[in-house]
Amino acid sequence: MERDEVMRWVDRYERAWRDADLDAVEELFGADARYLPSPYEEPRGGHDAIKAFWADPEPFTMTASPVAVEGRDAVVRVEVHYGEPERQEYRDLWVLRFDDDGRVGLFEEWAYWPGRSWSADHESG
Repeated sequence: MERDEVMRWVDRYERAWRDADLDAVEELFGADARYLPSPYEEPRGGHDAIKAFWADPEPFTMTASPVAVEGRDAVVRVEVHYGEPERQEYRDLWVLRFDDDGRVGLFEEWAYWPGRSWSADHESG
């Protein structure tokens, strides 16, 4: 994958997410794709599970830029602002592994929100 190809995929993802176009999930993700909303959560596997999780009708704005692209793997930095007027934001890293056909076979999110802890609680008990 090249950076331009990765960002075209991200643009299609954003458009489909914004339009709640669940049919686009099959164009974006491979049939056996795994979608991890966080690195330690169980993955949503396959088109139906991704569709059930993915739809989000709330208005948002999104910016994205590639951090790294190596072979079939890519990391993209994403910032999303929800609501009108803006009521929530988050910053995210997407770790993507593309299949040979240009669809994503593995999608892993590393999302962070303002005011939430960025590390594990290390209080001694």
